[in-house]
Amino acid sequence: MNDIAVAAIAIVCSYLLGSLPFAYIISRLVKGVDIRQVGTRNMGAMNTFYRIGFGWGVLVLLLDMAKGALAIVVARWLGADVVIQYVAAGVSVIGHMFPVFLGFRGGKGGATVIGIMAILMTRAIPLCVGVFILALLLTRYPTFSYSLALLCTPFIAWLEYHDGTMAVFTVVLLLMVLVRYLPRVLEMRSAGGTWKRVFFRKGLKDRF
Repeated sequence: MNDIAVAAIAIVCSYLLGSLPFAYIISRLVKGVDIRQVGTRNMGAMNTFYRIGFGWGVLVLLLDMAKGALAIVVARWLGADVVIQYVAAGVSVIGHMFPVFLGFRGGKGGATVIGIMAILMTRAIPLCVGVFILALLLTRYPTFSYSLALLCTPFIAWLEYHDGTMAVFTVVLLLMVLVRYLPRVLEMRSAGGTWKRVFFRKGLKDRF
């Protein structure tokens, strides 16, 4: 196959992988609900955790992470160059956010980004896990904690991998997720009254 065909196949496969609505499927099968209509109305692992159950939330987290990781794996298997691998990974996040199977109404993409980072920067995993655990102990806010961990990745790409392209790519991914999260953050600020109340929770089950 020529490079254009490889790129096209990698991108299409990545979008279809990203579009697989695991949170929606599991919530329908387990409790007969549309996860996009309950809780925070987000089609993601945390909403599944709170509304369907801890174990189901963990399963959705792993499956959504796998979508991002597999996008890289498929692109590499096809022989795509590094830039196309990055594009394919980004498209898998877009697929999660705007899934073709659910009328383009999906989640925010955080777990899919975690899967991408895990396969691109395996040496970053211990540091990111450490930051996540420390932040979770201090704030008791899982989403904020893994967001802080992800913020480490551009610096790791630059300082540990010495790869400017990877660093820029990670920043782009984080901005994509941030744009999706902003309305929810503002909603929580309105409900909580103060930023401290938003980011420092009484417990893991404390949410807005």
